Amino acid sequence: MKKTLFLLCAFVYLNCVPGFAQTPTEYVWWNPTQADFPVIEGQGWRGKDIQNPYDRLPAESEKSVRKAVWDLSRNSAGLMIRFRANTDKIVVRYAVSGKQAMPHMPATGVSGVDLYAANYDGDWLWCNGKYAFGDTIRYEYANMEPTEKGREFRLYLPLYNTLKWLEIGVPKDVTFTPLPIRVDKPIVVYGTSIAQGGCASRAGMAWTAILGRKMDRPLINLAFSGNGRLEKEVVDRVAQLDAKIYVLDCLPNLIANGDRKLEDVYNLIVEAVKNLRQKQPATPILLVEHAGYTDGGISPLRRNYYTEVNEVMRKAFTKLKGEGIDQLYLLPKSQINLDSDAMVDGTHPSDLGMQQYAEAYEKNLRVILNEPSGPISTTKPRTQSRDWRIYDWQTRHHEIMARVKTNPPRIVYMGNSITHYWGGEPVAPRAAGADSWKAVMEPLGVLNLGYGWDRIENVLWRVYHGELDGYKAAQVVLMIGTNNLGINTDAEITAGLKFLVQAIKVRQPTAEILLIGILPRRNEEKRLTNLNEELAQMAGEANIRFAQPGTVFLKPDGKIDEALFSDGLHPNAEGYRQFAAKLQPFLKAPEQALKPAETGRKRRK
Repeated sequence: MKKTLFLLCAFVYLNCVPGFAQTPTEYVWWNPTQADFPVIEGQGWRGKDIQNPYDRLPAESEKSVRKAVWDLSRNSAGLMIRFRANTDKIVVRYAVSGKQAMPHMPATGVSGVDLYAANYDGDWLWCNGKYAFGDTIRYEYANMEPTEKGREFRLYLPLYNTLKWLEIGVPKDVTFTPLPIRVDKPIVVYGTSIAQGGCASRAGMAWTAILGRKMDRPLINLAFSGNGRLEKEVVDRVAQLDAKIYVLDCLPNLIANGDRKLEDVYNLIVEAVKNLRQKQPATPILLVEHAGYTDGGISPLRRNYYTEVNEVMRKAFTKLKGEGIDQLYLLPKSQINLDSDAMVDGTHPSDLGMQQYAEAYEKNLRVILNEPSGPISTTKPRTQSRDWRIYDWQTRHHEIMARVKTNPPRIVYMGNSITHYWGGEPVAPRAAGADSWKAVMEPLGVLNLGYGWDRIENVLWRVYHGELDGYKAAQVVLMIGTNNLGINTDAEITAGLKFLVQAIKVRQPTAEILLIGILPRRNEEKRLTNLNEELAQMAGEANIRFAQPGTVFLKPDGKIDEALFSDGLHPNAEGYRQFAAKLQPFLKAPEQALKPAETGRKRRK
């Protein structure tokens, strides 16, 4: 007992003496509503169009939608803030206007925020925050592994409450960079309490949030608890948004009751689809059946509710397809396939149910959008930030997206650092072969779509996210795979490239695809000889061109010529010159105009 008392006193003493006391962290606070550019992602309207910074419907909607819908649109469900920081500590403080918890949904889901951080390979890691609820809610994240450049963070906002204000704090000596909203077209969801997030344990576990991470796309959540009823006033707002796809998941709020007949539900479905299609002729629309109740197996009444509306949905879908409405799809209950433990109260999903919802949606959306994800790493689209000392991966993607819209290229050259740091535009931080690029590639209208440290799966992400969309290239040159050598087998690399080639064909069906064999590199010469033989065979099966200009880097004994490299992997200026000369015959030249004499003969005929 005396020993215990002594240790306790010693602990108190050491923490009270100035030399041993911890210095409080001084934080710098940032308010997203005061940013110089839009940073609140998940909003279809912003700025002057909305009353309050975290609203989900435009201000003018208050006069047209029902009060219940308007009030729920003030909840911040689906909103997210992105930033980059090189810190091990983050604090979020904010206030909400409503009740902080519900009997069947915890405060962390109703009113809490949720933080995720990216690693260098584009994976999203959940951050554990210590929270305190009161007039001011506070989440503290500590002991995170900092990185020199800083990680990208995504902060999900409360699902079922209205934000009065919010601030993000980091220690004053760290770098904090707000990130603008992403430029990709969003997935737009119009739904019920289930899509709004009930009853997820935390904001990042709503199926809409999970789906946004899985597809790595912005998502606009226009779900209103108990009030997702396919009303024209809301559908009109949905149609204002330029979406990648529209999702209509409202049947849980449209079961037949005393005020609503099944015929009414049928008409609502048909009218909503026709309304959307009239205003957005080409955007895909996904209709979703009622996923059921987990007590439906034992309750005939409850089972009948969702069985009836699902039959109505199938009839409406059949009618609409029969009338020639294109790009219309159906997600049936059988494919959502919730199990008996997937709901909190028989109606609203638990975290398990949210995962099952998101998996079903991902599977369907990937088919509809032609964005398949395969079973191995080379077939799963991913971002990355491995070459962060030289350039910012996301910034380069945005630059390329802007360039292809304003100045569509004849030839796109997709690759890794060997391509990125060769030369051309968009201008890279360094160029080891600018002269040969300017002499050979520039006259042919080649756009450099190389990214330092890219792997096959990173190029796949870029293809899925618009770098080949909206223009017709004469040729797509693909030289990728060397960064996969250390983590993938030859079979996985070959499978990944075959997967990638198919994705390119979908987006550039008239372009010639030229696959360049992986260039020789120090100590990998024999393996690459065998692998390139496999790639040549795959190219034949895929009916694309294959070339190996990289043999210029090999000496007669099969080893690389070190004089042509800066590090055994990246060519030096002379290496690029010789490579360009050997590559040039495989690049598609512009169509030549007829010579004057030929023109005259043609006219005389």
